[in-house]
Amino acid sequence: MQRIFSGIQPSGIPQLGNYLGALRNWVALQDGHECIYCVVDLHALTQWQEPAQLRQATREMAASLLACGVDARRHILFQQSAVHAHVRLAWLFNCVARMGWLNRMTQFKDKAGKDRENASTGLFVYPNLMAADILTYHATRVPVGDDQRQHLELANDIAKKFNHDYGVEFFPLIEPVILGVAARVMSLRDGTKKMSKSDPSDQSRINLTDDADAIALKIRRARTDPEPLPSEPAGLESRPEARNLVGIFAALADTDVAGVLGEHGGKGFDRFKEVLTALLVAKLTPIAEETKRWLADPATIDAVLREGAARARTIADPIVDEAERLVGLLQP
Repeated sequence: MQRIFSGIQPSGIPQLGNYLGALRNWVALQDGHECIYCVVDLHALTQWQEPAQLRQATREMAASLLACGVDARRHILFQQSAVHAHVRLAWLFNCVARMGWLNRMTQFKDKAGKDRENASTGLFVYPNLMAADILTYHATRVPVGDDQRQHLELANDIAKKFNHDYGVEFFPLIEPVILGVAARVMSLRDGTKKMSKSDPSDQSRINLTDDADAIALKIRRARTDPEPLPSEPAGLESRPEARNLVGIFAALADTDVAGVLGEHGGKGFDRFKEVLTALLVAKLTPIAEETKRWLADPATIDAVLREGAARARTIADPIVDEAERLVGLLQP
């Protein structure tokens, strides 16, 4: 089986966009792959974190992953900082990657904005650590959104340069796995903006711990336009809020936009919001209940992460030991 690696930052309870864009795909990939899933708390440090909140957010993310169906017995779920091989290999990659490569990373430009000089150096070399996360395990497949393709291309450039510089075929090339009908879920208040936990309005998103009443209220208040749903996908052009709600329905129902419009085209939003709410409640409230059950027992979450880290180290340490030997470091 091919080995898959993927990581997610500990930003607390995920929202619907995280679930449809990534987490449910992680669950599906467990059949037929060897999966290593990681809460990447070291990446979170590229921006200042309140320590107690970071620890709690790490537990919340782990609980959510388990509630969504990540199987920590069959596969591996762990906390990035507990496996030191990630940092060891990241330093080697800091010395392999070129400044010009990192200067082209669009995510750094987006996150640093106009205040580039005050951005942390960790944010600048973030892609090197991301490459190390994957290649520490010789993973060959990574489920990503389109916005992460550039980082995987960089990881492959680093792997190829390492292999070339040291005359080896040590690190494998990585293949991106793009899955999911609705990779981009937009705000319920503004269909031109991505759904995000950083939005100050909780009404803009569906959280994976929202109960049925909260989901119903948010969908009822979701921004729409006065026109009924069209019968063809082309009719959604220039209607971002309508397109977003139809896309959410399509993703949850495992169908496509044309199928949703074939069934609901011509209906007003009041009726469509009712059926969308029923679908959201059916899919998400079991996850919410399971997440809350895990969070009520933080010691068990910590034990799952510790066991996962121990299993991850058995894979990672020999690989990074060999990488350090290849570059000429003396082994203890």
